[in-house]
Amino acid sequence: MHQALYRKWRPRTFDDVCGQEHITSVLRYEIANGAPSHAYLFCGSRGTGKTTCAKILAKAVNCEAPVAGSPCCKCASCLSIENGSATDVLEMDAASNNGVDNIRDIRDEVVYTPSALRYRVYIVDEVHMLSPSAFNALLKTLEEPPAHVIFVLATTELHKLPATIISRCQRFDFRRIATPVLSARVSHIAKEENISLEPAAAERIARLAQGGMRDAISLLELCAGGGRAVTVEGVNEMMGSVGREGMLALVRAVARADYDAVFAAIDEAVNASRDLAVFWQDLISVYRDMLVVKTTSNAARYLDLTDAEAAALTEVAADFKKGTLLAHCRLLEDALFAMQKANAVKRMVAELTLVRLCDPRLDTSVEGLLARVERLEDAAAAPVIGVQTPAAPVAPAPVQETPVSPKRASTPDTPSVPRTVPSAQPAVKAAPAPAVQGGRVLTRIRSFINCVERIRRDNAMMASFLDGARAFLDEQKRVVVILPSSFAEMMLESGGGRDMLRRALCLELQREVADRDLLVEVATPDAARKDTIIDDILSAAESAE
Repeated sequence: MHQALYRKWRPRTFDDVCGQEHITSVLRYEIANGAPSHAYLFCGSRGTGKTTCAKILAKAVNCEAPVAGSPCCKCASCLSIENGSATDVLEMDAASNNGVDNIRDIRDEVVYTPSALRYRVYIVDEVHMLSPSAFNALLKTLEEPPAHVIFVLATTELHKLPATIISRCQRFDFRRIATPVLSARVSHIAKEENISLEPAAAERIARLAQGGMRDAISLLELCAGGGRAVTVEGVNEMMGSVGREGMLALVRAVARADYDAVFAAIDEAVNASRDLAVFWQDLISVYRDMLVVKTTSNAARYLDLTDAEAAALTEVAADFKKGTLLAHCRLLEDALFAMQKANAVKRMVAELTLVRLCDPRLDTSVEGLLARVERLEDAAAAPVIGVQTPAAPVAPAPVQETPVSPKRASTPDTPSVPRTVPSAQPAVKAAPAPAVQGGRVLTRIRSFINCVERIRRDNAMMASFLDGARAFLDEQKRVVVILPSSFAEMMLESGGGRDMLRRALCLELQREVADRDLLVEVATPDAARKDTIIDDILSAAESAE
């Protein structure tokens, strides 16, 4: 009968366990000194060695000739545990034996001494699946078991365990295995099994395993089916992935808003029968890596990439702002959740999302608006090369009168009017002039929204009367607040809102605003207009052009 590679190559001693030296060293020390704990708790993600270490621990405490705290795998005790004939080592799946009666059976059995071994070891896998009553039945036995009993609890979801259980165990956290360690182990197994494996394919398998040794070995066996050589292309095809290069090409197309390339990438994935959910997860991974490049100074520490891949990623990331990456990540995450719904049409979800990524105007989320604001700020802050704008408008100098000849001096006196030469048109677009209302020149206070928000934190009702209001500075630097209605003016004047508004203006303008310097008016019907924040931003950007 065929045996799966991950079972065939399961570690038999602590020396064979990869990537968990911080745990195996402690276990070996305790066993070598004859002081094992009465209860262990192994927690961590799947395929990191929890059950494997539990079985090795059961062999080590019962081994007749342990080697530096590790089992010899040659004595009768070790061999009986390996072939499953040892009745003193019981392995229980809590997912299917999660009732209180199952725990009561264990509680009744622990009082009996082992039949053949030194210790009776109970290995409870997926212990978080036990019912609350089963946990309660286990508490006392777990805290003070007989001297010949050892409990090993394994779980992938530590947060589901009661604190009373965790506190009674010696806890070990199994880490995700590093990619180089996985790659080396997969290459070693391939060599021993006479499997042709490219080094790049080994790295690709290690990354797809996401820190799980079992997943890496299972993927190796899957890709090597039929005696085929394992290549990067074969791994990508087997997993329904287009690879790193294909993802970067798609991201470049998004940056260029190349809709043909975007739709072609989805069409190719669908025609190749690739899982669009896997395709989408690879795309999210690329965006995550780009975000790391844009936000950290030492991106190589957080990226599991080769030098060539890191250079290509950095080049692509240069086409995006941080705000844009955050907005895109939100859209990609929402699309992934939509794809996981039962009746979702994955292709349509993917294509619509990519179109929204290409055109930021189609994204109305908060992140999308922040990305647009970021681009406007960068455009406003960028210096304009080759254009000089005068600091202040200079009035055209009048042309002096032409001297009058003596002959014309005898003519009757007429009032002389100085003549001026029309000024030349400016070479650049001038900033829009301040608004003129009722003979006054008013300059807009674009940060007035901040004053409203300050008032809102203290008095939400009073701030509601200022919604839609606009503020200006007149020629005397007085503040003119134009309210949308007379009712808002009445409530502001009678409810103490005038003092609130004046204090908020002092903080925003960084100067004292006396009561006489605050003019409150009501907008005329033709001037009543509610400006949104985006309108203010776009207006400011147009003024800066």
